[in-house]
Amino acid sequence: MTGIAPYKEKYGHKLWKEEGEAAKGRGHGGMDFIMFYRLVQCMRDGLAPDMDVYDAASWSAPAALSEKSVAQGSAPVKFPDFTRGKWQQRNGASI
Repeated sequence: MTGIAPYKEKYGHKLWKEEGEAAKGRGHGGMDFIMFYRLVQCMRDGLAPDMDVYDAASWSAPAALSEKSVAQGSAPVKFPDFTRGKWQQRNGASI
């Protein structure tokens, strides 16, 4: 096998191609930098951010749900649908 390099070149996101060097060593494999860079880019260009309050809630929920599960003897805990089913109509990122 030739490794991941050919796939990165073919399928890698343009932000990684453009800002990957600047992102190196910046936390979580550079993803912290990329996420912050994109948020600032959206603000500067007057675009809606790629993430919204529902994303923030979904990204934060696993910690609290895990704590609840552990307190209940590792019982499964239902993951809430913060969008009340509207996640099915949401648009993806513009890039």
